[in-house]
Amino acid sequence: MHALPFALALLAATLLAHPLLRALSEGGHVKTNFRGRSVAFPFGVLSLAGALLALIPLALLQRLEVAEVFHPEMLAVVLYTVGVAFLGLVDDTLGGEPRGWRGHGRAVLGMRFSTGALKALGSLGLALYATSYVEPSTGRWLLASAVLVLATNAFNLLDLRPGRATKAFVLLGAGLTIGTASIRPLWVLGLFVGPALVAGLYDLRERAMLGDTGANLLGALAGLWLVLSLSTLGQAIALGILLAITVYGELRSITKLVERMPLLRGLDSWGVPR
Repeated sequence: MHALPFALALLAATLLAHPLLRALSEGGHVKTNFRGRSVAFPFGVLSLAGALLALIPLALLQRLEVAEVFHPEMLAVVLYTVGVAFLGLVDDTLGGEPRGWRGHGRAVLGMRFSTGALKALGSLGLALYATSYVEPSTGRWLLASAVLVLATNAFNLLDLRPGRATKAFVLLGAGLTIGTASIRPLWVLGLFVGPALVAGLYDLRERAMLGDTGANLLGALAGLWLVLSLSTLGQAIALGILLAITVYGELRSITKLVERMPLLRGLDSWGVPR
């Protein structure tokens, strides 16, 4: 029954996708993408909606002892994922300039409200609280928290082209599954992975844009997958890579880097409408 959360949430998101797309478009919740097309925004809301609706039958099954559907880590997963997605939604609805860590830092020093700073500090608080349920030792607790925060930010940096963040998430998940020969983390995260894949498909086809809501959620899932799959050494290596991506994305253009590398450029354009 461990695949049941994934399946039910995937079904819920599939049924909700078109009505949500229409509601966002008709309500004027659109944004112009890099090609100048107006698309529904923020479609990452679908990932949250599908997961939360699926919780209704899942909670009933668990309570009535019909099936054991929740893993022990589920509380931490729901707490962090829903929390950072909400912070992303705040950024989508209230955010604007400045952009980047330096811009948000200047805003804070100038005593101005910054949704980016709120997102960074809020993600840290959520990570520290959520991982306290997963990691018993202080060292691994701090390491896991750092991985979660930087993964969340890294996927925001990646989400600048249709489907890019979702493709990165799928590749990461596949790599971790093959490398560890374990599918258990996928089932732990399945409640959110299923809807995130549905939202990502609409993003890939340029019918909608995930926004920080969806990118934050993908980053949260990626960070949680790393923490649930890797040893202390593996998490330390992952942290170094995430830190490098963060620094590079702050100082340089990830999109220009992708365009210079044929393999990445081909992957980036795969599935995107011409």
